[in-house]
Amino acid sequence: QVQLVESGGGLVQPGGSLRLSCAVSGSKLSLNIMAWYRQAPGKQREWVATYTTGGFTNYADSVKGRFSISGDSAKNTVYLQMNSLKPDDTAVYYCKGSRPGFADSWGQGTQVTVSS
Repeated sequence: QVQLVESGGGLVQPGGSLRLSCAVSGSKLSLNIMAWYRQAPGKQREWVATYTTGGFTNYADSVKGRFSISGDSAKNTVYLQMNSLKPDDTAVYYCKGSRPGFADSWGQGTQVTVSS
């Protein structure tokens, strides 16, 4: 069974930075398409970024140029570096792992609050 555990959230001022981590257990990072999603209060969960160990990355327009997704196969961990944070980035951030033939796996989420 694949388990994903996010960490790194917190309170940050506008313009600040945070790095989220998603530790994967029960499966190799290379077997999964990894993605970050977020859900703000009263809003639907939205996709933020996607990563594969083959080098593919993709970003939502709202975060392009500010966020960067990456992975470390040795640590079986995917990261989301978030720079130039805005109040609109406030949300619970979730990590998702997708593998062909298997159900998607989700983490429990980590809260990011951008406020002065």
